[in-house]
Amino acid sequence: MPLCAVPGCANPGVHLFPKDPTLKKKWEKAIRRKYFVATQHSRLCRNHFQESDYVGESAYTGHPQICKFLKKGTVPSIFPWSTQVSTTPTSRTSRYMKRGRRIIGFRQPSVEESIPEPSSSAEIEISSIEGSLEDFTQKTVSVGTQCGSSFGILSLEAMRGNPQAIHFYTGLEKYEKFMLVLDTLSPMCNNLNYRGSKVINVCIGDQLLITLIKLRRYLPDFELAFLFGISQTTVANIFVTWINFMYEIWSLVNIWPSKELVQYYMPESFKRGFPSTRIIVDTTEIPITRPGNPVAQQVTFSSYKHKNTVKAMIGATPGGLISYVSECYGGSVSDRQIIERSKLINVCDSGDSIMADRGFNVQDIFASRDITINIPMFLKGKTQLPGVRIIQDRKLASKRVHIERIIGLAKSYKILKSELSPYHVPLASRILFVCAMACNFRESIMK
Repeated sequence: MPLCAVPGCANPGVHLFPKDPTLKKKWEKAIRRKYFVATQHSRLCRNHFQESDYVGESAYTGHPQICKFLKKGTVPSIFPWSTQVSTTPTSRTSRYMKRGRRIIGFRQPSVEESIPEPSSSAEIEISSIEGSLEDFTQKTVSVGTQCGSSFGILSLEAMRGNPQAIHFYTGLEKYEKFMLVLDTLSPMCNNLNYRGSKVINVCIGDQLLITLIKLRRYLPDFELAFLFGISQTTVANIFVTWINFMYEIWSLVNIWPSKELVQYYMPESFKRGFPSTRIIVDTTEIPITRPGNPVAQQVTFSSYKHKNTVKAMIGATPGGLISYVSECYGGSVSDRQIIERSKLINVCDSGDSIMADRGFNVQDIFASRDITINIPMFLKGKTQLPGVRIIQDRKLASKRVHIERIIGLAKSYKILKSELSPYHVPLASRILFVCAMACNFRESIMK
């Protein structure tokens, strides 16, 4: 990453020069470099901006921003030749407090913890110093965890103004969608319990970006490490930690909508033909590396895919919201067995109908709850189906195809189409759930 463009400053550049020509001229004038013309790669570090120059609370949650970004129209004002006094403490005691107050770990920070080695490539966010720490300082210190401070090619800050890149790498349509996803995980993501050692050289926004890129593109750890300027071990640590964290947080959300909401967002075509439909379900399989254990090979071998897989059921409302994701099972399991182990019978109400494929011949399971299974009619024992039933089955197929499209949207995250490594197979259920939840943030494919 380029260094800061200010003369004499050797910090990594963070903030790109504005695209607006007028504001760009003001930045060029402020840094006092004669004949200097900023390029698309020119940057300034955050030491030349005041805290008031940054966006405060999130517009979505009201919480402080995880990654701090400049307000529109901001001009750098802190330079060696200016009279502005930096708010960063210079005393030795304050420096040690900054090192000891890192907000990492899925727990409340403790002031008794030993002071870790300082990181030269990340600026650590600290909250107001309270209690016994007040004896050491006269003011509150606030240093932002700034995205884009690592020495890699990719960062959230670099992709901020590029919606095509955001969509390509994460599946989300624009930067604002990414920040909305991040805000749903705030402020808990400040206190992560990392699977390995604490990650202090990658900001929270970039950690989420790495996780979504891994899901969306399923790039090798080596490639992600190169793109972000970190080690492969750090990439693996971030991915496993965030998959577990996102699953734990999002699984607390009740994604099963009420009957009234399902009816409200139901397309007119469903209201005319299948008004009682509560959910459309289908199964999907994720290929995995062939296990070494013979029993595991047998349990995971899919006679349909002719390879080793894990299998799960996904359900969506007629309006296109993914409202149910089952656990993953070995590829040899049948659709009926997944239904028997699911919680659908407990969440559906009397009078509801479930739309499914022929493999879900499970009417006997739901009959006692007055829940109907809408599946195509079987031809067994008949020469041909009645004409009325053929028309009904065609209408049913035209509506049931929506769940196939939604599963296809989920599988735009290539990790669900690629062969899961043995390292990721134990996380299969959580990976599928996180991908499904990410799809709920995307534009609906239902028209």
